[in-house]
Amino acid sequence: MVTFKDFRNTVKPNWCPGCGDFSVQAAIQRAAANLEIVPHELAVVSGIGCSGRLSGYINSYGLHGIHGRALPIAQGLKMANRDLNVIATGGDGDGFAIGMGHTIHSIRRNIDITYIVMDNQIYGLTKGQTSPRSAAGFITKSTPGGAIEPSLKPLEVALSSGATFVAQSFSTDLKELTAIIEAGMRHKGFSFINVFSPCVTYNKINTYDWFKENITKLSSIEGYDSTNRAEAMKTVMEHEGLVTGIIYQNEDEPSYQEKIIGYNEEPLNKADIMIKEEELNELMKEFI
Repeated sequence: MVTFKDFRNTVKPNWCPGCGDFSVQAAIQRAAANLEIVPHELAVVSGIGCSGRLSGYINSYGLHGIHGRALPIAQGLKMANRDLNVIATGGDGDGFAIGMGHTIHSIRRNIDITYIVMDNQIYGLTKGQTSPRSAAGFITKSTPGGAIEPSLKPLEVALSSGATFVAQSFSTDLKELTAIIEAGMRHKGFSFINVFSPCVTYNKINTYDWFKENITKLSSIEGYDSTNRAEAMKTVMEHEGLVTGIIYQNEDEPSYQEKIIGYNEEPLNKADIMIKEEELNELMKEFI
């Protein structure tokens, strides 16, 4: 039986006390255990930022990538080894700034991986600058007069880009967050999960109390239909993106892998690709 403890390693997280990322890490570990995934069947790929450290704190395969590039690495990993459960993680700067192009194209491609964004509306690792998720008027070291750009709306972007699984949670609600990650990992396609993960050191506006006062749970909206994309977009816009739960899921759209001709054949990571010495010598002649 797989348990939460199987995903613990000896590396102690060095996030600031109270950081929401602790809960995201715990939710990933709990979700993997609940799904009976063993550590060698899980790979966590992270980018740069406070959230980028997460891949080193979980007992599984892990890769700490470069800024904004967690998704192309994760997609390549899944394409090469379809048996792995692949999770990509990042912050709002990593996913919605330098990595935004990869985010949009990963969504529309619908490769069967799970992407978890720890959204704290600020650059934490570099000591508190405005991020794409900071609201207009937000005062930081990089915008002392207040941000003049509007905040990027990730849920609207995901829905309009053709996402087949869109969800959002709050780091204090470990039970809901774990259930959402489980659902995302079961989903056959690209799962986009945004998590409100407050930065207790540099963001004194979007605090735990602020989110508790402003978030609406989709479970409290009578008759909400997560299979209706138009309703999902309307609800997200009406609540200015401050909703939690599974926002939209389309289980009928095949994943990227399922559309590939010959996908059901033996994958390359299991194929015998050894060649004889004489064959190698013939190939090498082309480069001499």
